[in-house]
Amino acid sequence: MKQKALYLDDWLREKLKKPGFRKHFRQARMAVEVAHQIVLLREKLGISQAQLARRMGTQQQTISRLESGDYEGFTLKTLLKIAEATKTQVVVTFRPFRKTKAI
Repeated sequence: MKQKALYLDDWLREKLKKPGFRKHFRQARMAVEVAHQIVLLREKLGISQAQLARRMGTQQQTISRLESGDYEGFTLKTLLKIAEATKTQVVVTFRPFRKTKAI
């Protein structure tokens, strides 16, 4: 018996029905979004990871880890250091979840 091909969207849609998976997926997605925002900000300012690190009093490897998308340990303190180093502000918004497609 042939098994129906499972596409990524279908697989993810099924997985997101499970509360545990959905929670971890949202956390990972948030980490990627925060990392992407840091990269965009740094690139907009035209500075390297090393330059941002110097401004923050840390090492380039730390900035690389923050921008990796795998890092989920963001703290408000770290985000405020980034904001201070880039002369920007941190804005936090709470919104209700909306029903969307899986990805």
